Amino acid sequence: MALPQLYLVLLVGGIVLMASIAAARAAHRLGLPSLLLFLAVGVIAGEDVIGIEFDDAQLAQSLGAAGLAVILVEGGLSTHWPDVRRMLAPAGVLATAGVAVSVAVTGAGAHYLLGMDWHLALLLGAIVSSTDAAAVFAVLRSLPLPLPRKTTGLLEAESGFNDAPTIILVLVFSTAAADLPGPAAILGNVLYQLVVGGLLGLAVGRIGVAALRHIALPATGLYPLATVGFGIIAFAAGGFVNASGIIAAYLAGLVLGNSRLPHRAATRSFAEGTGWLAQIGLFVMLGLLVDPSELSAAVLPALAVGLVLLLIARPVSVTACLLPFRTPWREQAFVSWAGLRGAVPIVLATFPIVANVDGSGHLLNIVFVLVVVFTLVQGPTLPAVARLLHIARPGAMREIQVESAPLDVLDADLLTVTIPPGSHLHGVAVFELRLPPPAVITLLVRDGTTHVPGPDTVLASGDELLLVTTQVTRQATERRLRAVGRRGKLARWLGEHGRSEPGAE
Repeated sequence: MALPQLYLVLLVGGIVLMASIAAARAAHRLGLPSLLLFLAVGVIAGEDVIGIEFDDAQLAQSLGAAGLAVILVEGGLSTHWPDVRRMLAPAGVLATAGVAVSVAVTGAGAHYLLGMDWHLALLLGAIVSSTDAAAVFAVLRSLPLPLPRKTTGLLEAESGFNDAPTIILVLVFSTAAADLPGPAAILGNVLYQLVVGGLLGLAVGRIGVAALRHIALPATGLYPLATVGFGIIAFAAGGFVNASGIIAAYLAGLVLGNSRLPHRAATRSFAEGTGWLAQIGLFVMLGLLVDPSELSAAVLPALAVGLVLLLIARPVSVTACLLPFRTPWREQAFVSWAGLRGAVPIVLATFPIVANVDGSGHLLNIVFVLVVVFTLVQGPTLPAVARLLHIARPGAMREIQVESAPLDVLDADLLTVTIPPGSHLHGVAVFELRLPPPAVITLLVRDGTTHVPGPDTVLASGDELLLVTTQVTRQATERRLRAVGRRGKLARWLGEHGRSEPGAE
Protein backbone atom coordinates (compact mmCIF):
# COMPACT_ATOMS: atom_id res chain seq x y z
CA MET A 1 0.00 0.00 0.00
CA ALA A 2 1.41 3.40 -1.01
CA LEU A 3 1.98 5.97 1.71
CA PRO A 4 -0.79 8.38 0.53
CA GLN A 5 -3.26 5.47 0.51
CA LEU A 6 -2.19 4.53 4.03
CA TYR A 7 -2.79 8.10 5.20
CA LEU A 8 -6.24 8.02 3.57
CA VAL A 9 -7.12 4.73 5.29
CA LEU A 10 -5.95 6.09 8.66
CA LEU A 11 -7.88 9.32 8.10
CA VAL A 12 -11.11 7.48 7.25
CA GLY A 13 -10.55 5.07 10.14
CA GLY A 14 -10.00 7.93 12.57
CA ILE A 15 -13.12 9.75 11.38
CA VAL A 16 -15.20 6.56 11.72
CA LEU A 17 -13.80 6.01 15.22
CA MET A 18 -14.64 9.57 16.30
CA ALA A 19 -18.11 9.26 14.77
CA SER A 20 -18.64 6.03 16.71
CA ILE A 21 -17.52 7.64 19.98
CA ALA A 22 -19.92 10.51 19.34
CA ALA A 23 -22.62 7.91 18.61
CA ALA A 24 -21.88 6.20 21.94
CA ARG A 25 -22.40 9.49 23.77
CA ALA A 26 -25.62 10.16 21.86
CA ALA A 27 -26.86 6.62 22.59
CA HIS A 28 -26.19 7.08 26.30
CA ARG A 29 -28.13 10.36 26.40
CA LEU A 30 -31.02 8.83 24.44
CA GLY A 31 -31.09 5.66 26.52
CA LEU A 32 -30.33 3.46 23.49
CA PRO A 33 -27.84 0.56 23.26
CA SER A 34 -24.64 1.88 21.67
CA LEU A 35 -24.38 -1.08 19.32
CA LEU A 36 -27.34 0.22 17.29
CA LEU A 37 -25.62 3.49 16.47
CA PHE A 38 -22.32 1.69 15.77
CA LEU A 39 -24.16 -0.45 13.24
CA ALA A 40 -25.71 2.73 11.80
CA VAL A 41 -22.23 4.28 11.39
CA GLY A 42 -21.16 1.19 9.45
CA VAL A 43 -24.26 1.26 7.23
CA ILE A 44 -23.79 4.99 6.49
CA ALA A 45 -20.11 4.43 5.69
CA GLY A 46 -21.01 1.55 3.35
CA GLU A 47 -21.16 1.53 -0.43
CA ASP A 48 -24.86 2.51 -0.60
CA VAL A 49 -24.23 5.83 1.20
CA ILE A 50 -20.64 7.10 1.54
CA GLY A 51 -19.18 4.41 -0.68
CA ILE A 52 -16.81 2.23 1.35
CA GLU A 53 -16.97 -1.28 -0.15
CA PHE A 54 -16.71 -4.30 2.15
CA ASP A 55 -18.22 -7.68 1.28
CA ASP A 56 -15.58 -10.17 2.44
CA ALA A 57 -17.55 -12.57 4.68
CA GLN A 58 -14.44 -14.66 5.44
CA LEU A 59 -12.54 -11.61 6.72
CA ALA A 60 -15.60 -10.44 8.66
CA GLN A 61 -15.84 -13.88 10.31
CA SER A 62 -12.16 -13.83 11.34
CA LEU A 63 -12.18 -10.24 12.59
CA GLY A 64 -15.51 -10.85 14.33
CA ALA A 65 -14.11 -13.79 16.28
CA ALA A 66 -11.08 -11.73 17.32
CA GLY A 67 -13.30 -8.83 18.40
CA LEU A 68 -15.51 -11.16 20.46
CA ALA A 69 -12.40 -12.52 22.18
CA VAL A 70 -11.34 -9.04 23.31
CA ILE A 71 -14.88 -8.22 24.47
CA LEU A 72 -15.10 -11.44 26.49
CA VAL A 73 -11.68 -10.92 28.08
CA GLU A 74 -12.83 -7.47 29.20
CA GLY A 75 -16.12 -8.95 30.39
CA GLY A 76 -14.29 -11.55 32.47
CA LEU A 77 -11.92 -8.95 33.94
CA SER A 78 -14.83 -6.78 35.08
CA THR A 79 -17.05 -9.62 36.40
CA HIS A 80 -17.19 -10.10 40.16
CA TRP A 81 -16.52 -13.80 40.84
CA PRO A 82 -18.85 -14.11 43.87
CA ASP A 83 -21.72 -12.88 41.66
CA VAL A 84 -21.06 -15.63 39.10
CA ARG A 85 -20.03 -18.48 41.42
CA ARG A 86 -23.52 -19.28 42.70
CA MET A 87 -25.00 -19.08 39.21
CA LEU A 88 -22.59 -21.37 37.33
CA ALA A 89 -24.99 -24.33 37.28
CA PRO A 90 -28.08 -22.48 35.98
CA ALA A 91 -25.94 -20.47 33.55
CA GLY A 92 -24.38 -23.69 32.24
CA VAL A 93 -27.80 -25.28 31.72
CA LEU A 94 -29.09 -22.15 29.95
CA ALA A 95 -26.00 -22.07 27.74
CA THR A 96 -26.46 -25.69 26.61
CA ALA A 97 -29.95 -27.13 27.06
CA GLY A 98 -31.45 -23.64 26.78
CA VAL A 99 -29.75 -23.08 23.43
CA ALA A 100 -31.01 -26.44 22.15
CA VAL A 101 -34.61 -25.65 23.15
CA SER A 102 -34.38 -22.18 21.63
CA VAL A 103 -32.97 -23.53 18.35
CA ALA A 104 -35.74 -26.13 18.07
CA VAL A 105 -38.60 -23.71 18.83
CA THR A 106 -37.23 -20.88 16.66
CA GLY A 107 -36.49 -23.30 13.82
CA ALA A 108 -40.05 -24.63 13.99
CA GLY A 109 -41.36 -21.07 13.83
CA ALA A 110 -39.22 -20.27 10.77
CA HIS A 111 -40.33 -23.49 9.10
CA TYR A 112 -44.08 -23.07 9.61
CA LEU A 113 -44.33 -19.27 9.36
CA LEU A 114 -41.84 -18.59 6.56
CA GLY A 115 -42.00 -21.90 4.70
CA MET A 116 -38.24 -22.52 5.07
CA ASP A 117 -37.03 -26.09 4.73
CA TRP A 118 -36.05 -27.64 8.08
CA HIS A 119 -32.32 -27.47 7.37
CA LEU A 120 -32.30 -23.71 6.70
CA ALA A 121 -34.86 -23.04 9.45
CA LEU A 122 -32.74 -24.79 12.10
CA LEU A 123 -29.67 -22.95 10.83
CA LEU A 124 -31.48 -19.64 11.34
CA GLY A 125 -32.62 -20.79 14.80
CA ALA A 126 -29.03 -21.64 15.75
CA ILE A 127 -27.72 -18.28 14.52
CA VAL A 128 -30.12 -16.19 16.63
CA SER A 129 -30.30 -18.38 19.75
CA SER A 130 -27.13 -17.13 21.44
CA THR A 131 -27.32 -14.11 23.73
CA ASP A 132 -24.58 -11.61 22.98
CA ALA A 133 -21.86 -10.92 25.53
CA ALA A 134 -21.08 -7.42 24.21
CA ALA A 135 -24.74 -6.39 24.32
CA VAL A 136 -25.41 -7.96 27.72
CA PHE A 137 -22.30 -6.49 29.38
CA ALA A 138 -22.89 -3.02 27.91
CA VAL A 139 -26.62 -2.78 28.63
CA LEU A 140 -26.68 -4.34 32.11
CA ARG A 141 -23.81 -2.21 33.38
CA SER A 142 -25.38 1.00 32.10
CA LEU A 143 -28.78 0.46 33.71
CA PRO A 144 -29.79 3.34 35.99
CA LEU A 145 -31.01 0.88 38.65
CA PRO A 146 -28.75 -1.80 40.15
CA LEU A 147 -29.92 -5.37 39.66
CA PRO A 148 -29.53 -8.23 42.14
CA ARG A 149 -26.01 -9.56 41.79
CA LYS A 150 -27.19 -13.13 41.18
CA THR A 151 -29.37 -11.98 38.26
CA THR A 152 -26.51 -10.00 36.71
CA GLY A 153 -24.13 -12.91 37.31
CA LEU A 154 -26.53 -15.37 35.65
CA LEU A 155 -27.00 -13.23 32.53
CA GLU A 156 -23.30 -12.43 32.17
CA ALA A 157 -22.20 -16.04 32.70
CA GLU A 158 -24.80 -17.32 30.23
CA SER A 159 -23.68 -14.85 27.56
CA GLY A 160 -20.06 -15.86 28.13
CA PHE A 161 -20.76 -19.60 27.94
CA ASN A 162 -23.42 -20.02 25.25
CA ASP A 163 -21.33 -18.99 22.24
CA ALA A 164 -19.52 -22.34 22.01
CA PRO A 165 -22.63 -24.58 21.68
CA THR A 166 -24.19 -22.10 19.26
CA ILE A 167 -21.09 -21.93 17.05
CA ILE A 168 -21.00 -25.74 16.92
CA LEU A 169 -24.66 -25.92 15.86
CA VAL A 170 -24.19 -23.21 13.22
CA LEU A 171 -21.21 -25.07 11.78
CA VAL A 172 -23.16 -28.34 11.81
CA PHE A 173 -26.19 -26.86 10.02
CA SER A 174 -23.93 -25.04 7.55
CA THR A 175 -22.95 -28.42 6.08
CA ALA A 176 -24.99 -30.30 3.52
CA ALA A 177 -28.05 -32.09 4.90
CA ALA A 178 -26.63 -35.46 3.86
CA ASP A 179 -23.46 -34.82 5.91
CA LEU A 180 -25.14 -33.83 9.17
CA PRO A 181 -23.62 -35.70 12.16
CA GLY A 182 -25.79 -37.59 14.62
CA PRO A 183 -26.94 -36.21 18.00
CA ALA A 184 -24.26 -38.20 19.86
CA ALA A 185 -21.48 -36.69 17.75
CA ILE A 186 -22.85 -33.16 18.24
CA LEU A 187 -23.15 -33.67 22.01
CA GLY A 188 -19.61 -35.05 22.20
CA ASN A 189 -18.28 -32.05 20.29
CA VAL A 190 -20.11 -29.63 22.58
CA LEU A 191 -18.73 -31.32 25.70
CA TYR A 192 -15.20 -31.32 24.28
CA GLN A 193 -15.39 -27.64 23.40
CA LEU A 194 -16.77 -26.62 26.79
CA VAL A 195 -14.52 -28.78 28.97
CA VAL A 196 -11.23 -28.33 27.14
CA GLY A 197 -11.85 -24.63 26.48
CA GLY A 198 -12.79 -24.07 30.12
CA LEU A 199 -9.73 -25.91 31.43
CA LEU A 200 -7.43 -23.98 29.10
CA GLY A 201 -8.95 -20.66 30.19
CA LEU A 202 -8.52 -21.49 33.88
CA ALA A 203 -4.95 -22.72 33.33
CA VAL A 204 -3.84 -19.68 31.34
CA GLY A 205 -5.52 -17.40 33.88
CA ARG A 206 -3.64 -19.05 36.76
CA ILE A 207 -0.35 -18.85 34.87
CA GLY A 208 -1.01 -15.17 34.19
CA VAL A 209 -1.73 -14.46 37.87
CA ALA A 210 1.50 -16.19 38.96
CA ALA A 211 3.55 -14.36 36.34
CA LEU A 212 2.15 -10.89 37.03
CA ARG A 213 2.56 -11.28 40.79
CA HIS A 214 6.18 -12.37 40.68
CA ILE A 215 7.67 -10.64 37.64
CA ALA A 216 8.45 -6.93 38.04
CA LEU A 217 7.74 -5.16 34.76
CA PRO A 218 9.68 -1.97 33.91
CA ALA A 219 6.59 0.20 33.28
CA THR A 220 3.13 0.42 34.84
CA GLY A 221 1.49 0.42 31.42
CA LEU A 222 2.83 -3.06 30.67
CA TYR A 223 0.69 -4.70 33.39
CA PRO A 224 -2.66 -4.02 31.66
CA LEU A 225 -1.18 -5.02 28.31
CA ALA A 226 0.14 -8.30 29.74
CA THR A 227 -3.17 -9.04 31.47
CA VAL A 228 -5.22 -8.67 28.29
CA GLY A 229 -2.49 -10.55 26.43
CA PHE A 230 -2.98 -13.62 28.62
CA GLY A 231 -6.69 -13.57 27.74
CA ILE A 232 -5.86 -13.49 24.02
CA ILE A 233 -3.41 -16.38 24.51
CA ALA A 234 -6.23 -18.39 26.12
CA PHE A 235 -8.50 -17.65 23.15
CA ALA A 236 -5.85 -18.68 20.62
CA ALA A 237 -4.89 -21.81 22.57
CA GLY A 238 -8.51 -22.94 22.68
CA GLY A 239 -8.95 -22.42 18.96
CA PHE A 240 -5.65 -24.18 18.20
CA VAL A 241 -6.88 -27.44 19.77
CA ASN A 242 -10.39 -27.06 18.25
CA ALA A 243 -11.91 -26.21 21.64
CA SER A 244 -13.86 -23.09 22.55
CA GLY A 245 -11.53 -20.11 22.49
CA ILE A 246 -14.47 -17.91 23.48
CA ILE A 247 -14.99 -19.69 26.81
CA ALA A 248 -11.22 -19.87 27.35
CA ALA A 249 -10.91 -16.09 26.90
CA TYR A 250 -13.82 -15.34 29.25
CA LEU A 251 -12.62 -17.66 32.03
CA ALA A 252 -9.01 -16.44 31.75
CA GLY A 253 -10.28 -12.87 32.15
CA LEU A 254 -12.46 -13.95 35.09
CA VAL A 255 -9.49 -15.53 36.90
CA LEU A 256 -7.22 -12.55 36.21
CA GLY A 257 -9.83 -9.96 37.15
CA ASN A 258 -10.59 -11.56 40.50
CA SER A 259 -7.01 -12.04 41.65
CA ARG A 260 -4.83 -9.66 43.62
CA LEU A 261 -2.84 -8.22 40.75
CA PRO A 262 -0.78 -5.02 40.65
CA HIS A 263 -2.42 -1.92 39.17
CA ARG A 264 -5.94 -3.35 38.96
CA ALA A 265 -7.48 0.07 38.30
CA ALA A 266 -5.17 0.74 35.35
CA THR A 267 -5.76 -2.78 34.04
CA ARG A 268 -9.53 -2.47 34.13
CA SER A 269 -9.41 0.96 32.51
CA PHE A 270 -7.21 -0.36 29.71
CA ALA A 271 -9.40 -3.45 29.25
CA GLU A 272 -12.52 -1.27 29.15
CA GLY A 273 -10.91 0.87 26.44
CA THR A 274 -9.90 -2.13 24.34
CA GLY A 275 -13.39 -3.60 24.84
CA TRP A 276 -14.98 -0.40 23.52
CA LEU A 277 -12.56 -0.36 20.57
CA ALA A 278 -13.44 -3.98 19.77
CA GLN A 279 -17.17 -3.24 19.99
CA ILE A 280 -16.88 -0.19 17.74
CA GLY A 281 -14.77 -2.01 15.15
CA LEU A 282 -16.97 -5.09 15.24
CA PHE A 283 -20.33 -3.36 14.86
CA VAL A 284 -19.10 -0.85 12.27
CA MET A 285 -17.63 -3.71 10.23
CA LEU A 286 -20.92 -5.64 10.42
CA GLY A 287 -22.79 -2.52 9.37
CA LEU A 288 -20.49 -2.25 6.34
CA LEU A 289 -21.16 -5.90 5.47
CA VAL A 290 -24.89 -5.54 4.84
CA ASP A 291 -26.49 -3.93 1.80
CA PRO A 292 -29.26 -1.55 2.96
CA SER A 293 -31.09 -1.82 -0.37
CA GLU A 294 -31.67 -5.53 0.30
CA LEU A 295 -32.95 -5.18 3.88
CA SER A 296 -36.56 -4.30 3.03
CA ALA A 297 -37.28 -7.87 1.88
CA ALA A 298 -36.03 -9.16 5.23
CA VAL A 299 -38.21 -6.99 7.50
CA LEU A 300 -41.31 -9.21 7.71
CA PRO A 301 -39.38 -12.51 8.07
CA ALA A 302 -37.17 -10.90 10.74
CA LEU A 303 -40.20 -9.64 12.69
CA ALA A 304 -41.87 -13.06 12.52
CA VAL A 305 -38.77 -14.98 13.67
CA GLY A 306 -37.94 -12.34 16.27
CA LEU A 307 -41.40 -12.52 17.82
CA VAL A 308 -41.20 -16.31 18.01
CA LEU A 309 -37.77 -16.01 19.64
CA LEU A 310 -38.77 -13.27 22.10
CA LEU A 311 -42.25 -14.43 23.09
CA ILE A 312 -42.01 -18.23 22.81
CA ALA A 313 -38.53 -19.72 22.35
CA ARG A 314 -36.68 -17.66 24.96
CA PRO A 315 -39.38 -17.89 27.68
CA VAL A 316 -39.79 -21.66 27.13
CA SER A 317 -36.03 -22.29 27.29
CA VAL A 318 -35.59 -20.10 30.40
CA THR A 319 -38.51 -21.70 32.22
CA ALA A 320 -37.43 -25.25 31.35
CA CYS A 321 -33.84 -24.59 32.48
CA LEU A 322 -34.43 -22.50 35.64
CA LEU A 323 -37.43 -24.31 37.18
CA PRO A 324 -35.20 -27.06 38.66
CA PHE A 325 -33.20 -24.32 40.43
CA ARG A 326 -36.39 -22.88 41.99
CA THR A 327 -35.78 -19.50 40.41
CA PRO A 328 -38.70 -17.13 41.16
CA TRP A 329 -40.95 -16.42 38.21
CA ARG A 330 -40.15 -12.70 38.32
CA GLU A 331 -36.45 -13.41 37.80
CA GLN A 332 -37.28 -15.90 35.05
CA ALA A 333 -39.34 -13.27 33.27
CA PHE A 334 -36.55 -10.68 33.52
CA VAL A 335 -33.86 -13.14 32.36
CA SER A 336 -36.10 -14.03 29.42
CA TRP A 337 -36.55 -10.38 28.39
CA ALA A 338 -32.87 -9.60 28.92
CA GLY A 339 -31.71 -12.22 26.39
CA LEU A 340 -30.17 -9.58 24.12
CA ARG A 341 -28.85 -10.27 20.64
CA GLY A 342 -26.01 -8.26 19.14
CA ALA A 343 -22.81 -8.91 17.22
CA VAL A 344 -22.69 -12.68 17.79
CA PRO A 345 -25.70 -13.58 15.59
CA ILE A 346 -24.48 -11.30 12.79
CA VAL A 347 -20.99 -12.82 12.95
CA LEU A 348 -22.52 -16.31 12.98
CA ALA A 349 -24.57 -15.39 9.91
CA THR A 350 -21.28 -15.12 7.98
CA PHE A 351 -20.52 -18.83 8.57
CA PRO A 352 -23.09 -20.18 6.06
CA ILE A 353 -22.00 -17.49 3.56
CA VAL A 354 -18.42 -18.75 3.77
CA ALA A 355 -19.74 -22.33 3.46
CA ASN A 356 -21.76 -21.34 0.32
CA VAL A 357 -25.11 -22.37 1.79
CA ASP A 358 -28.01 -21.54 -0.53
CA GLY A 359 -30.01 -18.58 0.77
CA SER A 360 -27.30 -17.53 3.26
CA GLY A 361 -27.26 -13.92 2.00
CA HIS A 362 -30.96 -13.59 2.81
CA LEU A 363 -30.30 -15.12 6.26
CA LEU A 364 -27.71 -12.40 6.97
CA ASN A 365 -30.26 -9.69 6.15
CA ILE A 366 -32.93 -11.34 8.33
CA VAL A 367 -30.51 -11.61 11.25
CA PHE A 368 -29.34 -8.00 10.86
CA VAL A 369 -32.89 -6.62 10.90
CA LEU A 370 -33.85 -8.90 13.81
CA VAL A 371 -30.89 -7.72 15.91
CA VAL A 372 -31.59 -4.04 15.24
CA VAL A 373 -35.35 -4.17 15.84
CA PHE A 374 -35.37 -6.35 18.94
CA THR A 375 -32.34 -4.70 20.56
CA LEU A 376 -34.24 -1.44 20.09
CA VAL A 377 -37.28 -3.06 21.77
CA GLN A 378 -35.54 -4.92 24.61
CA GLY A 379 -32.57 -2.72 25.56
CA PRO A 380 -34.33 0.58 26.40
CA THR A 381 -37.23 -1.20 28.13
CA LEU A 382 -35.08 -3.24 30.55
CA PRO A 383 -35.23 -0.63 33.37
CA ALA A 384 -39.04 -0.47 33.11
CA VAL A 385 -39.30 -4.28 33.05
CA ALA A 386 -37.03 -4.49 36.10
CA ARG A 387 -39.22 -2.01 38.00
CA LEU A 388 -42.43 -3.72 36.87
CA LEU A 389 -41.18 -7.10 38.07
CA HIS A 390 -39.69 -5.56 41.25
CA ILE A 391 -36.27 -6.92 40.27
CA ALA A 392 -34.67 -3.53 40.93
CA ARG A 393 -36.03 -0.69 43.01
CA PRO A 394 -35.31 3.05 43.04
CA GLY A 395 -32.83 3.90 45.78
CA ALA A 396 -31.19 0.47 45.80
CA MET A 397 -27.49 0.70 46.54
CA ARG A 398 -24.56 -0.29 44.35
CA GLU A 399 -21.52 -2.17 45.64
CA ILE A 400 -18.53 0.03 46.37
CA GLN A 401 -15.51 -0.42 44.13
CA VAL A 402 -12.10 -0.76 45.77
CA GLU A 403 -8.94 -0.54 43.65
CA SER A 404 -5.32 -0.95 44.66
CA ALA A 405 -1.81 -0.01 43.59
CA PRO A 406 1.26 -1.66 45.14
CA LEU A 407 3.72 0.27 47.31
CA ASP A 408 6.51 -2.26 46.98
CA VAL A 409 9.13 -0.59 49.16
CA LEU A 410 6.72 -0.25 52.11
CA ASP A 411 5.12 -3.66 51.53
CA ALA A 412 1.81 -1.81 51.50
CA ASP A 413 -1.16 -1.18 49.23
CA LEU A 414 -2.91 2.07 48.34
CA LEU A 415 -6.70 1.68 48.13
CA THR A 416 -9.14 4.04 46.47
CA VAL A 417 -12.82 3.90 47.35
CA THR A 418 -15.75 5.82 45.87
CA ILE A 419 -18.94 5.84 47.94
CA PRO A 420 -21.86 5.27 45.52
CA PRO A 421 -25.40 6.63 45.96
CA GLY A 422 -27.43 4.50 48.34
CA SER A 423 -24.41 3.00 50.13
CA HIS A 424 -24.75 2.63 53.89
CA LEU A 425 -21.30 4.19 54.23
CA HIS A 426 -23.13 7.49 53.91
CA GLY A 427 -23.42 9.01 57.39
CA VAL A 428 -20.76 6.78 58.99
CA ALA A 429 -17.99 8.47 60.95
CA VAL A 430 -14.42 7.41 60.25
CA PHE A 431 -13.92 5.94 63.74
CA GLU A 432 -17.09 3.83 63.30
CA LEU A 433 -15.51 1.97 60.37
CA ARG A 434 -13.15 0.18 62.80
CA LEU A 435 -10.71 -0.70 60.05
CA PRO A 436 -8.15 -3.40 60.92
CA PRO A 437 -4.86 -1.78 62.01
CA PRO A 438 -2.69 -0.39 60.51
CA ALA A 439 -5.18 0.56 57.76
CA VAL A 440 -5.87 4.30 57.74
CA ILE A 441 -7.81 6.80 55.60
CA THR A 442 -5.21 9.37 54.56
CA LEU A 443 -7.24 11.57 52.21
CA LEU A 444 -10.88 12.42 51.43
CA VAL A 445 -12.05 14.21 48.27
CA ARG A 446 -15.51 15.80 48.44
CA ASP A 447 -16.97 18.08 45.76
CA GLY A 448 -13.53 18.57 44.26
CA THR A 449 -12.01 19.64 47.60
CA THR A 450 -9.33 17.59 49.38
CA HIS A 451 -9.51 16.97 53.15
CA VAL A 452 -7.43 15.06 55.67
CA PRO A 453 -10.17 13.29 57.65
CA GLY A 454 -10.19 12.97 61.41
CA PRO A 455 -11.85 10.24 63.51
CA ASP A 456 -15.11 12.23 63.72
CA THR A 457 -15.32 13.03 59.98
CA VAL A 458 -18.65 11.78 58.62
CA LEU A 459 -18.57 10.14 55.20
CA ALA A 460 -21.09 10.99 52.47
CA SER A 461 -22.22 9.64 49.10
CA GLY A 462 -19.86 10.72 46.34
CA ASP A 463 -16.81 10.89 48.62
CA GLU A 464 -13.56 9.48 47.29
CA LEU A 465 -11.29 7.96 49.91
CA LEU A 466 -7.59 7.15 49.82
CA LEU A 467 -6.47 4.43 52.24
CA VAL A 468 -3.11 2.90 53.02
CA THR A 469 -2.94 -0.64 54.38
CA THR A 470 -0.47 -3.50 54.48
CA GLN A 471 -0.72 -6.35 52.04
CA VAL A 472 -1.50 -8.70 54.95
CA THR A 473 -4.56 -6.70 56.07
CA ARG A 474 -5.77 -5.51 52.66
CA GLN A 475 -8.40 -8.20 52.21
CA ALA A 476 -9.74 -7.65 55.74
CA THR A 477 -9.91 -3.91 55.05
CA GLU A 478 -11.87 -4.44 51.83
CA ARG A 479 -14.25 -6.87 53.57
CA ARG A 480 -14.83 -4.38 56.37
CA LEU A 481 -15.60 -1.52 53.96
CA ARG A 482 -18.00 -3.65 51.94
CA ALA A 483 -19.68 -4.95 55.10
CA VAL A 484 -20.42 -1.43 56.34
CA GLY A 485 -21.45 -0.41 52.82
CA ARG A 486 -24.01 -3.23 52.74
CA ARG A 487 -25.22 -3.35 56.35
CA GLY A 488 -24.52 0.08 57.80
CA LYS A 489 -25.34 0.24 61.52
CA LEU A 490 -25.53 -3.54 61.84
CA ALA A 491 -21.99 -3.97 60.54
CA ARG A 492 -20.76 -1.17 62.81
CA TRP A 493 -22.38 -2.84 65.84
CA LEU A 494 -20.83 -6.19 64.92
CA GLY A 495 -17.45 -4.50 64.59
CA GLU A 496 -17.78 -2.84 67.97
CA HIS A 497 -18.51 -6.23 69.57
CA GLY A 498 -15.75 -8.08 67.75
CA ARG A 499 -18.06 -10.17 65.57
CA SER A 500 -17.92 -10.81 61.84
CA GLU A 501 -20.79 -10.08 59.51
CA PRO A 502 -22.65 -13.15 58.26
CA GLY A 503 -21.40 -13.93 54.76
CA ALA A 504 -18.60 -11.39 54.95
CA GLU A 505 -16.12 -13.94 53.83
